[in-house]
Amino acid sequence: MALRDVLLSIAQTPHRLRRRALVTWTPAQELNEVRDRSGARMKRRLEWYDLVGLGVGGMLGAGVFVTTGKVARDTAGPAVFASYVIAGVSALLSSFCYAEFSVRVPVAGGAFSYLRVTFGEFVGFFGGASILMEYVLSNAAVARSFTDYLASTFGVTEPNAWRIVVAGIAEGYNALDVPAVALIVLITVCLCYSTKESSMLNMVLTVFHLLFFAFIIVAGLWNGSARNLVRPHGLAPYGVRGILDGAAIVYFSYIGYDSASTMAEEIRDPARALPVGIAGSVLVVSALYCLMSVALCVMLPYTEITETAPFSSAFREKVGWRWARSVVGAGASIGIVASLLVAMLGQARYLCVIARARLVPSWLAKVHPSTGTPMNATIFLGFCTASLALFTELQIVFEMISIGTLLVFYLVANALIYHRYVKVGVNRPLHVLLFLLLLTLSSLGFSLSRKIDGWCRWGMALFGAISIAITAIFHCTARQDIAGPPSEWSVPLMPWPAAASVFLNVFLITTLKMRSYQRFSIWSLVIIVFYVCYGVHSTYSAEENDINAMIHHSNLDIS
Repeated sequence: MALRDVLLSIAQTPHRLRRRALVTWTPAQELNEVRDRSGARMKRRLEWYDLVGLGVGGMLGAGVFVTTGKVARDTAGPAVFASYVIAGVSALLSSFCYAEFSVRVPVAGGAFSYLRVTFGEFVGFFGGASILMEYVLSNAAVARSFTDYLASTFGVTEPNAWRIVVAGIAEGYNALDVPAVALIVLITVCLCYSTKESSMLNMVLTVFHLLFFAFIIVAGLWNGSARNLVRPHGLAPYGVRGILDGAAIVYFSYIGYDSASTMAEEIRDPARALPVGIAGSVLVVSALYCLMSVALCVMLPYTEITETAPFSSAFREKVGWRWARSVVGAGASIGIVASLLVAMLGQARYLCVIARARLVPSWLAKVHPSTGTPMNATIFLGFCTASLALFTELQIVFEMISIGTLLVFYLVANALIYHRYVKVGVNRPLHVLLFLLLLTLSSLGFSLSRKIDGWCRWGMALFGAISIAITAIFHCTARQDIAGPPSEWSVPLMPWPAAASVFLNVFLITTLKMRSYQRFSIWSLVIIVFYVCYGVHSTYSAEENDINAMIHHSNLDIS
């Protein structure tokens, strides 16, 4: 591109932003015109049970082993199971929103596609880039934890025993994790080969992991005592606030169910399989997490639970099963492999569809004609994940993992309400936008009231009542499904489930630490700069080329 063209593009940036930032695509365009940009199509080979397996495998990673002990000891006490219930309800409500969108727009773009067809190109790109960042960071973190759990399987307790510590590199980046990189490379090769075979491998790993969970639950309940749930300071020693704070921390264990929605293009019967697969996997995992936390707390009083390796420590101290450390290490290692397999499957499809929209280089959108997989996107993100896992102790950016995901889930819930009640060109969206704004503000007021001593209780009651009232008024005054005929499956009792999802996601976001907001703000700035400097110009130029091509073909037809 000549320098003159570059300068002209820069000068036209405000005009192009006005033209492109709010432009939306219809579901029909996403399903046909946009999907055709990948060349070959992804193969429809998956059934509903594949989706359930992918959802369960994606969530049953290391999260429950990392968060349960810490939350039980320091935040919620034996009532940690209630924290899992609250987090599970929030995840289930969000999964309903994803399920309806995935039926209406059965493409591989997940939240990116849902937000783009509702709020426009920029919001879609912001959501897609945020969730992609979450995938890469969390996958790298989980891959490094695989090394720890695998080492514990063989009785190795030194944290960096299987890593190469290099002198002269900054602390936090100097422990090179070769096993984590090898695992990522192996999974990347598997995902490039076939989606169906990857799903079958995940199913086998998930079955073994479920048996491992069953062992911990049965053995823990058998060897425990219900008295440990109420001693030494009662079931909820930290009160309701501790349970709510714990819900935000354990929510990390639920990240991954949205991966199932990115498989929409590869499902044989999307309308039936997607709701079952997405919501069903959340229900299964919620039940397992609650039982796991109860099993831990009945074995030991919460004050004696260790922060690191709580389950293996509980078996060793309470039951005398010293071999339990190896069992927990092996089971967690299997779960991590399944979790990584599903998460890397999802992240590649997110990037593939973002590339279809021409917001990143289009070669990332190509689907291999023989394997039917987005090979370029899979290899590129595998390289990025492996690079981070090799060098970086991800406690440095760990706080960012939850905030971006919760923000995207919040946006998807808003988008579902907007999509249900607004039909562009027929009715004005002002009343819907006003409802969403008031709902967000009242949810924010409720969440901030909890943080302020003195007026905490009446502030929470006031803003909670306001949230219920404005939702009830909107429910009575707005018409549903005016945006088109209802899909084969839709969220019942709208707008209440989506409004509750908005409320809970706002609440969980406000429980995060200030460092989370600071680091996510930097990432948000990177997203905006990339969109302004590359994305908007790429899509604008592509649009002009498409229009010119259409004019050229019209002229040929006339002549």
